Amino acid sequence: MSRTPKIRFKNFNDDWEQRKLSDVVDIGSGMDYKHLDEGNIPVYGTGGYMLSVNKALSDDKDAIGIGRKGTIDKPYILRAPFWTVDTLFYCIPKENYDLDFTSCLFQNVDWKKKDESTGVPSLSKVIINNVETAIPTFDEQQKIGAYFSELDNLITLHQRKLDDLKNIKTSMLSKMFPGEGENKPRIRFKGFNDDWEQRKLGELSSSFEYGLNAAAKEYDGENKYIRITDIDDESREFKQEDITSPDTDLSSAENYKLSEGDILFARTGASVGKSYIYKASDGLVYYAGFLIRARIKPEYNSEFVFQNTLTGNYEKFIKVTSMRSGQPGVNAQEYSQYQIMMPSKPEQDKISDCLRNLDNLITLHQRELEKLQNIKKSMLEKMFV
Repeated sequence: MSRTPKIRFKNFNDDWEQRKLSDVVDIGSGMDYKHLDEGNIPVYGTGGYMLSVNKALSDDKDAIGIGRKGTIDKPYILRAPFWTVDTLFYCIPKENYDLDFTSCLFQNVDWKKKDESTGVPSLSKVIINNVETAIPTFDEQQKIGAYFSELDNLITLHQRKLDDLKNIKTSMLSKMFPGEGENKPRIRFKGFNDDWEQRKLGELSSSFEYGLNAAAKEYDGENKYIRITDIDDESREFKQEDITSPDTDLSSAENYKLSEGDILFARTGASVGKSYIYKASDGLVYYAGFLIRARIKPEYNSEFVFQNTLTGNYEKFIKVTSMRSGQPGVNAQEYSQYQIMMPSKPEQDKISDCLRNLDNLITLHQRELEKLQNIKKSMLEKMFV
């Protein structure tokens, strides 16, 4: 049986030929490394690099690593020399099989469907060897492999930029807000010298209110419903995929509609303490019952208050306050007691503008990264059979 992909490079017209992965790679088994001495040979597991030792399983042949047990669906390239632990197979391409192309073949397999275990996900050499695939000429393999190698390098570059920005943000949060027991931050904008004053979140808010007690239904095209799970754990943005609407009569739900600068707090469960600040660009949004809304008074900067909920001090407060005999939780009264060091309003504005601009830059790079990842996913589907 011969097949061809939807997208091809110019001047390649031959049919791809059916093969099994046993025709493409030789599979090696990882081994325990604990008897080895420290060295400069990297040791890899299913999660990537672990440490370095003085001996290699493969001295001069690159390979594709794929999990034998545990994480079985994240194959990646191993550059020789290397050692792999016993939960990671290493698959060395045979002659006339391009490494980068072969790596893409592995990425295109739904390995979770190959899992035959009843417990921890597992693969065997037999399962891997019996996977059927289609292979083009070596010249076409090299073209395809080089394309995806360049795309992977671009993705890695954007990931590093994103990680750097996130590290900068973490550092700025720790330095632009006073530490525990302090009344001044380590970094300040020019012209600001006064001590900060301690306030309780309840003093900064005109109200604390619980959300709408209603189920979610299919999005009606206008009215959005935000629940704990709709707040991204990392960016704290309202996730815009899988949007729903509240399944209730909205004529009596006006009080649950969010306004610019409203801050939401998760009040129970594993995500307790997670926060979100509403922006008009998120649309018409109602908030659900496991969230608490703090409406910040106009004399304070709500963005400044929100940024404070991303600090280590806030994290400690949630950890201590949420302790329960059962499920962790923080109620509205407890949130209102959270103590925040507050500068003058002009300094609040300066700090919040700086941190929000940094957040926007992080979001921009995150979207660029996701765009590249989606391009790769699409091209893997279209450039392979």
